[in-house]
Amino acid sequence: MEIRRIREKIDSIDKKIVELISKRAKLIKKIGEIKRKRKLSIYVPEREKEVYRKISQYNPGPLPDEYLKNIYREIMSASLALEKELTIAYLGPPATFTHLAALKKFGSAVKYTECSNITEIFTEVEKGNADFGVVPIENSIEGAVSHTLDMFIDSELKICSEVYLEITHYLLSRKKNLSDIRRVYSNPQVFGQCRRWLEKNIPAAELVEVSSTARAAQIAVEEPDSACIASRMAKDIYNLNILASSIEDIPYNITRFLVIGKTLVEPTGNDKTSIMFSVKDRVGALHAMLTPFKKYRINLTKIESRPSKRKVWDYYFFVDLEGHYKNSSVRNALAELEKQASYLKILGSYPKAEEVS
Repeated sequence: MEIRRIREKIDSIDKKIVELISKRAKLIKKIGEIKRKRKLSIYVPEREKEVYRKISQYNPGPLPDEYLKNIYREIMSASLALEKELTIAYLGPPATFTHLAALKKFGSAVKYTECSNITEIFTEVEKGNADFGVVPIENSIEGAVSHTLDMFIDSELKICSEVYLEITHYLLSRKKNLSDIRRVYSNPQVFGQCRRWLEKNIPAAELVEVSSTARAAQIAVEEPDSACIASRMAKDIYNLNILASSIEDIPYNITRFLVIGKTLVEPTGNDKTSIMFSVKDRVGALHAMLTPFKKYRINLTKIESRPSKRKVWDYYFFVDLEGHYKNSSVRNALAELEKQASYLKILGSYPKAEEVS
């Protein structure tokens, strides 16, 4: 009887929750109508950040903030779908880590379109076939994803947001015994993250590189004596057996993903800016490029170099820094940098994501 009375109270609360969500949805539809009339972006990263901050502030427990954010992610995903049928491009097939990152950012109510490579993701967004794209940019073990960096050289798309995803690798197969595996499929980055485990546990297996972990899972379904390294979701989608879990060599394995689009994001007070520049060919040029950041006390969180592919020994430098390009200190530093650089491009300012700990 006691359980029944408690359940009746829960039913009453559920009714109120549904009524409030419905009221919220009606207001969202009104906002969507205003945005369409004014031709404003449907997805607003700075507003998303504000909502997450407020629900954490309102949360009295016992639900942890992370659980509450997961609930609100789906509420906001449904809200986006009410405003407009939002399309997100990602590196497919389904169940890649890029797909998981896209779901973590946008939820399950929006429309997803799979792309075969990173170039195609940029192209789909540039052509307007997708509203936003999700691309990997760096891994805590293997470092930068050079293909993504290279795409920013010619693309006019902006970085609108970022998301961190904790990576756990599974060895999956139709087989049930590790001794039966002759071939393992996955992408090059994943092999780099699991190399010691593979050498120790299946040293004789041939490692075959493919475009994505999900493509590896598709092959493992069809090919006898083969396995793939992929996500837990791939096991469910492709009906494979788990031969081993958490096979990454270093436990702290995080991949950072970027959301790319045509949207310029307003400051939130806790932002990051990404830029790229090239230096003039003279002694001490790179040191001179970095001096303005020290002068204005701006923290640089990342710097990478890539060959320009247009001239021998000519490089582009990619930098992440704390702050928004509209902030006076950042604006002043970039103005001084531009005077000395042969080329400067602001890739975007966007809300800083919470890193996975």
